[in-house]
Amino acid sequence: MSPSFPVVPAPPGHHELVVPGLVADAGDDAATRFIEFFTANIRNANTRRAYGRAVADFFAWMERSDIGALDAIQPVHVAAWVEDLGRRYAAPTVKQHLAAVRMLFDWLVTGQVIRHNPATSVRGPRHVVRKGKTPVLGPEETRMLLDRIPDNTIAGRRDRALIGLMVYTFARIGAALEMRVEDVFHQHRRLWVRLHEKGGKHHEMPCHHNLEHYLQDYIDAAGIAGDRKGPLFRTIERGAGSLSERPLPPQNAWDMVRRRARQAGIQTRINNHTFRATGITTYLKNGGQLEKAAHMAAHSSTRTTQLYDRRSDEVSLDEVERIVI
Repeated sequence: MSPSFPVVPAPPGHHELVVPGLVADAGDDAATRFIEFFTANIRNANTRRAYGRAVADFFAWMERSDIGALDAIQPVHVAAWVEDLGRRYAAPTVKQHLAAVRMLFDWLVTGQVIRHNPATSVRGPRHVVRKGKTPVLGPEETRMLLDRIPDNTIAGRRDRALIGLMVYTFARIGAALEMRVEDVFHQHRRLWVRLHEKGGKHHEMPCHHNLEHYLQDYIDAAGIAGDRKGPLFRTIERGAGSLSERPLPPQNAWDMVRRRARQAGIQTRINNHTFRATGITTYLKNGGQLEKAAHMAAHSSTRTTQLYDRRSDEVSLDEVERIVI
């Protein structure tokens, strides 16, 4: 049976997701419900991509295992797939893949495409995380990085403002890059920022005085104050050195962060999350409260914030140096 819905419509710049053969063969209702799972049910583009990869892996594995129909998939098949995943990926990735498949089957069950969810009873690998692996910088390194970004170009001012935003507000890179010019505003005689967090939530924070300077300097030099609906952080036009009207993609931001770190002589292999962890750790070292750090980071639980707290790293280093040989 040829599917009436060959691919899932994708936003511009994202890959299309092919409807698996097992789903297409189950009929048009199954294909429609599959498409709705990724378009109507999942709103976050990053989650859509991650779940799309997980589901594609799952159905490719089922087809290689000669599973003949969607309703023929049983818990033992899902468990065998999870076992195979464990040989290819780390535990967090396996758990994410299983969660994606479990949610998809729940969606198909509620849509009356199939009667039972074969992934419900399947358990993923045990994985307990008490401390994150995100590399962090010390206050001196962070200060050196910010100071060594040249402020005589639009690109330099933009990069300093973006890194400063992540350091002083604990912002996720995704939340920062979704900001518009109007998300930098004055309130109570101070500059504030409005971050676009997951789930469509807005999180407002007053600016540290350093961040206030970085943002105002960038916006004034770029001449974008009047374009209130335009993206705050933009790409640079090739050859011109001026800002475009296009938002800065996450990959470009990651490349920029690594490039600026190399130029500053920082050897730590940092990433976009480094500044979130660096800001939280520095705040807590200086007497900040965990509950307030969680609020500033827009975390729903302090347990998530604790993953970014790397104060114990310094304690461990001090203890290691006691081994005087």
